[in-house]
Amino acid sequence: PAPGGPDNDKWVVYVPMENADAVREAMFAAGAGHIGDYSHCSWSVRGTGQFLPHEGASPAIGSVGSVERVAEDRVEMIAPARLRGHVLAALRNAHPYEEPAFDILAMASVPADVGLGRIGTLSARETLAAFVSRVHDALPGTSWGIRASGEDDAEVSRVAVCGGAGDSLLDIVARAGVDAYVTADLRHHPADEHRRRSDVALIDVAHWASEYPWCHQAATVLRDHFGDLLPVRVSAIRTDPWNIERNGS
Repeated sequence: PAPGGPDNDKWVVYVPMENADAVREAMFAAGAGHIGDYSHCSWSVRGTGQFLPHEGASPAIGSVGSVERVAEDRVEMIAPARLRGHVLAALRNAHPYEEPAFDILAMASVPADVGLGRIGTLSARETLAAFVSRVHDALPGTSWGIRASGEDDAEVSRVAVCGGAGDSLLDIVARAGVDAYVTADLRHHPADEHRRRSDVALIDVAHWASEYPWCHQAATVLRDHFGDLLPVRVSAIRTDPWNIERNGS
């Protein structure tokens, strides 16, 4: 697809078919029509334009007081928004009409193929037991702690992660080509059914602990972007509701 976002415009120009190539070339020369490794990109369709010149007009086609119908091409292409002035000047200079008909549409970003979680690869393979210990050490301590399902000595390299309750993604995780899945709030039956049909190990952490580290990351992003204009403070309020634990017999 054409690159979207506020940095690009989509141009739609209506031009007599015999002048369409000249207008295209002028806009290309001004910087329009680039998509990735391709240049001179455009799309066209033929239709009929209609207009009625009034007193004071100097029509290139037709005459004052008479409705004119002209076979025209609708030409579309994209261009960087920063070149809007250059592209417009090129269009006007190449177009035969006194008042060219055109639209400039700011393009919206195409949603990325991003889901609720992330998948990553560890810098080095390690056992599930070692990885569970690292997860434990990386997250804030809770009475919930860390629990896992899998073989202690199973190798872990590729890992799926979803902060918060993640058992709704177990079917996706089972097909994702990962060795382990780190998430929170895993329920008994979904976890049991997953482990019976999949080799992907499960690492279940406290809901609050799985999300809290992101607060510091978000604060860093905001500080880097806004600087002193926006004071940012990470709340120290602990929202984990569980505060009593008993382990063993």
